[in-house]
Amino acid sequence: MHFTTRNFEILGKSVIPGETKTIELKIATLHTMTELKVPIIVSRSVYEGPTVLLTAGLHGDELTGIEILRQVIRTGINYPKCGTIICVPLVNVFGFVNQSRDFPDGRDLNRVFPGSQSGSLASRFAYRIMQDIVPMVDYIIDFHAGGRGRFNVPQIRIEPNNEELDALAEAFSTHFILYSKNIEGSFRAACDKLGKKYLLYEGGKALDINNDVIEEGLQGTIRFLNKLQMLNNNFTVKEPTREMVCIENSTWVRAQYSGLLHNFVRPGTYVKAGMQLGKITDPYGLVEEPILAPNDGFIICKNQAAIVFQGDAVYHISTKLKNDQERITPEI
Repeated sequence: MHFTTRNFEILGKSVIPGETKTIELKIATLHTMTELKVPIIVSRSVYEGPTVLLTAGLHGDELTGIEILRQVIRTGINYPKCGTIICVPLVNVFGFVNQSRDFPDGRDLNRVFPGSQSGSLASRFAYRIMQDIVPMVDYIIDFHAGGRGRFNVPQIRIEPNNEELDALAEAFSTHFILYSKNIEGSFRAACDKLGKKYLLYEGGKALDINNDVIEEGLQGTIRFLNKLQMLNNNFTVKEPTREMVCIENSTWVRAQYSGLLHNFVRPGTYVKAGMQLGKITDPYGLVEEPILAPNDGFIICKNQAAIVFQGDAVYHISTKLKNDQERITPEI
C-alpha cells in the first residue's frame, strides 16, 4: 500500500488522510423555517485506495438498511484499511420522520434521478447527490427493503452481463442475485450512466426491523470491503453458509380476488408448479380461493399483508435460474 497526502474534498469540506468527519448536506428549508440536513460520514485511510459509498433510507420507511449502516458506523467497519468510505445512513430524512416512502413534495426520490437544478424538491436533492457526491466514488451499495407488507428475501440486484458486478455480488454473497434492468429515474440507473459500480441490496420490508436481514447485509458489506482490500484488521470475514442462487428472470403472482390473505410458504422456499402458496378468503365463509405457483421457482418476496385487493402482488417467484443452477433452498 502507498501512503496518500491528498486531501479528500466533498461538499466544500476537506477530509485529511486518517480522518473521519461528518459533513451535512442541506436539502431545503421547510415551511416551518427549519433546515433539513443529511449527515454524511466520511472516513479516510492514510493509504491510497478506492472510494465506496454506502447509502440507505432513500425511501424513508425502509429501516433495515438504516440499521445496517448504523451498525457499520457504530462498530467502526467504516474505518477503511485503504481508500475512503462514505456513509449516508439516512438519505430521505423527511420520509423517515413521517414514516413515509416519499419526499416532502410527495415524489418518490428513487424515480427522479439524475435530478434537476430547477426541478421539484426531490429532483433538486437528487441533482445535489449526483453532482456533489457520486462523482467522487468508485463503488456504491444502496440498501433497500420491500414495500409495506412485502417481505424480500435478502438479495443483490445488478445489471446482467457485467462480469465486474458479478464478482462484486458474489463477494457480497447473500441468498440471491437477481438480474434486473435499471429503472429509468432510479438512483441505480443514474449511477450506471456515470460508470459507477453499483450493488442494490434488498431485504425485509418497510417499517420493520428484521435481525436476520440486517446481519446478512452487514456480513455482505464486510465481505465486499474485504474483496476491495479495504476491510480494516479489526474484523474477520465470515464465509457464506450457502451457495447463492442466481435468478435471470422472475414474475409476480397477483391476487385474483380481494379478501383475507393466508400464506402457506416461507420466503426463500423452492416451490413446484401447481403447489398451493396460499389462499384468499372472504369474511363470510363464502369464498376460499387457492393461490397456485405458476411454475417451479424460488419465492423471493411474499406479501405479508392480512388483506389484499384484486391485482395486488402477492408472491415474487423466479422463472429462470442462471445456467440451470442446482436448486438449493435457502430459507429465512
